[in-house]
Amino acid sequence: MKFRTGLMLGAAAMTGLALTFHPGYHNGAGFLSTPAQAESTTPDASPTTNHAETYRLLTLFGTVLDLVRADYVEPVSDRDLITNALNGMLSGLDPHSSYMTQKQYDDMMVQMKGEFGGLGLELQQQDGHIRVVSPIDGTPGFRAGIKPGDYIIAVDGHTIDGTPLDEAVKKMRGKADTKITLTLVREKTPKPITVTLTREIIHIDVVKSALYDRIGYLRIAQFNETTEKELLKGYNTLKQQAGGKLGGLVLDLRNDPGGLLDQAVEVSSSFIRSGEIVSTRARHAKDSQRWDAHGTDITDDLPMVVLINGGSASASEIVSGALQDHHRAVLIGTRTFGKGSVQSIIPIPGNGAVRLTTARYYTPSGRSIQALGITPDIVVKETREDPAFSLREADLEHILKNQGGNQTKAQPRTDLPAIAKIIPDQPPANWPEFEYNKPNTDFQLQEGLRVVRSMAGLPAPDPTASLPPVKPAAKTDCSAHN
Repeated sequence: MKFRTGLMLGAAAMTGLALTFHPGYHNGAGFLSTPAQAESTTPDASPTTNHAETYRLLTLFGTVLDLVRADYVEPVSDRDLITNALNGMLSGLDPHSSYMTQKQYDDMMVQMKGEFGGLGLELQQQDGHIRVVSPIDGTPGFRAGIKPGDYIIAVDGHTIDGTPLDEAVKKMRGKADTKITLTLVREKTPKPITVTLTREIIHIDVVKSALYDRIGYLRIAQFNETTEKELLKGYNTLKQQAGGKLGGLVLDLRNDPGGLLDQAVEVSSSFIRSGEIVSTRARHAKDSQRWDAHGTDITDDLPMVVLINGGSASASEIVSGALQDHHRAVLIGTRTFGKGSVQSIIPIPGNGAVRLTTARYYTPSGRSIQALGITPDIVVKETREDPAFSLREADLEHILKNQGGNQTKAQPRTDLPAIAKIIPDQPPANWPEFEYNKPNTDFQLQEGLRVVRSMAGLPAPDPTASLPPVKPAAKTDCSAHN
């Protein structure tokens, strides 16, 4: 059984789910049965037990189906009508439940293995618009400069506003090495932006590593089937590069939309020796579960910093929440996405699959991060600009309530390093514009390195000290002259 924690909407849009895979089977009545039951979005509601009422409602459905079949302005296939009905039934529950056709299910399974065709954009639909949650590192969308929060309004000059997410994704997919033009709307940019990209097979480097003096850096792009293995490989490479003398570690989970829950557990267990990593609570107590650490810290308790932001969702939040609750790492950045529910993938042989929300998950201290997110120990913004829009779970329609967890207000940590008091919450006015291939322009990373160096007893210079002085603003003479 596998749980997924990256929001995956449509055939290629991923935005932070927790998925479990159920074998799925049909009972004598022809309905799909599964080992686990879905968590209701209204826990006080009881299932309908009045079979006469159920059949009356099914008759209503048949009546509407016949009306559309007979009188809609254009002929529509029964398959399309039923598919639309299934989508409506599931998407009306919460933002992360949905029906997948066989092709969509097959595409998703390819994505889970970390290789698929397309542009490398994680998308979400809101109010009829297609919004970018995050571009995947190193993909055509990333290299083209597409940013989280951008709205895609047209593909190859044809508007997609109001188009269902799955249909929009189909338009963006195509054969590798073919061109596609996207028209984007970006906050605080007066005119639409047009970018031309070349589709390619997306090979996701789920873990990247770098060595900064004696401080190791590991970036997790998402949690797929290879993440824990690649993390261990990356860490061993860093140890070798440092001659076995690593001083500390920065784990970068920014803009990581999530993925498989078992991989989130394995990654957390790579740094936490004992205790709970995460628990899930389903509608029925027998379906609730808890995962504990395995007794090994691959770093032998090296000082550790975790970088997070609003694009860190689900599996990323499980890892950062566990490391924070165990006081194993210091979290730096901005509040995370707030995706705290588990989705089960239930195959329907020959007819795709259902993605169904079946549980909420909780950090070791019992916190539910649903619609709240994980708050960093040290707030450090990426830029000086305050975004005029939000990219978080709380802004989606008909979300699950935050309930069932520890409601006690978290107390500020008392074990933070002394340097935490002098870390600025945003870059100075003369900080250079961020460039992906220039780590010295990444303010959050530089402050994270500064903190972990201090924790390791190494020199921790201020990264702003070498910047050129800020030019004084030109004075304006406002005096009146005759």
